[in-house]
Amino acid sequence: MTDLTLYTHPMSRGRIARWMMEEAGLPYTVKVVQYGDEMKSPAYRAINAMGKVPTLVDRGMVVTEAAAICAHMADLAPQAGLAPPPGTPERGAYYRWLFFGAGAVDPAVSVASLEVSTDDPQVYRRVGWGSLTAVAATLEHLLEDGRTHILGEAFSAVDVYLGSQIAWGLQFGTLPERPGFAEYVARILDRPAAKRAAELDDALMEEVGMGGSA
Repeated sequence: MTDLTLYTHPMSRGRIARWMMEEAGLPYTVKVVQYGDEMKSPAYRAINAMGKVPTLVDRGMVVTEAAAICAHMADLAPQAGLAPPPGTPERGAYYRWLFFGAGAVDPAVSVASLEVSTDDPQVYRRVGWGSLTAVAATLEHLLEDGRTHILGEAFSAVDVYLGSQIAWGLQFGTLPERPGFAEYVARILDRPAAKRAAELDDALMEEVGMGGSA
């Protein structure tokens, strides 16, 4: 038994959490939650009322949402160097881009995948994320100077979370291609922890089957 238990499914945003767990380097247990009845069961909803994955349980404390799990694990494993020190300018950028991924990139891509555009000015100013066009332009501007990682030279939890979203956007065509995206994705996915996490989740896919988007 370990102090950390990750509830996930290999075809979900749980893949982001898995990568973060591997980067943190702390022992953890994985429990796969199947889509359908199991994920919406009273037993699992007692842990995560949304009936979605990923969910991290840390010594009885429940952390949901992939971005929150990334931030929690960065703080829990300071030796891994996945978050800048509090009170520094880098920490401000860390929060900015971590929450930009959760509050703008994720909803913009999800809504656009439903063939709903928010580019109309009357709609754009009413939704928190603006539009997919604005999101892509912001990410392009962020990476256009050829920076190695989101915060500069140092890899961080932001690269796990926001980088995963950029990678998925390019893979599935849900995020417009922009200069610097492909090179950045290739660089972060070449990390040993990223490869290890992908191998673990790919192996799980063969066991539990595919499907879902939680």
